Amino acid sequence: MTRPFRFGLVTPVLTDPATWRDRVHRIADLGYSTVLMPDTPLWQPAPAPTLAVAAALETDLRVGTWVSAVPFRPAWALAWEAHSLTVLTDGRFELGLGTGRPGIEGELQGYGMPVPTAGERIGLMRDTVTQLRELDGADHHTPVVMAVRGPKAVALADEAADIVTFASRGTDTREDLARLARTFRDRDVELGLHVSVVGDGIAAFMASAAETDPAAMRAADSLAQLPDDPGAAIEELHRRRDELGFSYIVTGADFAETMAPVVAALSGR
Repeated sequence: MTRPFRFGLVTPVLTDPATWRDRVHRIADLGYSTVLMPDTPLWQPAPAPTLAVAAALETDLRVGTWVSAVPFRPAWALAWEAHSLTVLTDGRFELGLGTGRPGIEGELQGYGMPVPTAGERIGLMRDTVTQLRELDGADHHTPVVMAVRGPKAVALADEAADIVTFASRGTDTREDLARLARTFRDRDVELGLHVSVVGDGIAAFMASAAETDPAAMRAADSLAQLPDDPGAAIEELHRRRDELGFSYIVTGADFAETMAPVVAALSGR
């Protein structure tokens, strides 16, 4: 099944709150479907209350985490937050789950928190979904996004996710992600693609990430980059959906205006 395109923007609070609220309104006006928040303690306000504000500002926008790092919270607490946001937004919340970005071990140690093993993190993802489904019951269904890469995480996403994205590296080639995407082509899941580079621009929240070099990513034919020419980007996104199934495109809010013609041409189609 070919899904229609939709577009989300990771929109961290990097300005004063009033400017951020204006940005949320602008994102809605440009036709983006979803405002997303990264899970970065001490760098910005916590995702749940921030997303509640965004959802109240624009009642047609979806909101979600991109993505919640499961080591930061007990599974029951994250499930409760997610269910609460689903109820309060009339079903417009999407829970993104991941095992944690590179370097999270040092953060956890700095906060005096335990550092779970890779296997324990997969278990936390599973437990969160299980408890979320219990809280949602028959009246709600919170869509779960899973950011995965390794075989155990891929297997869990194949079993439990509504939306799947891949924890890609800047040096990944098109074929690297194609192999992962093929795992889900026969399943009724939405495939999301995180684009951290548009032209020579790097999303603000990715600026310090290793391997995020626009020229190197273009040379590798990385799917984490797009051309900044709207026509070329539209053609490339059609190719990615036709060949690999990617229909949900997520990038940084700094690219909201650059990507606006692409969103206008493709969103909902």
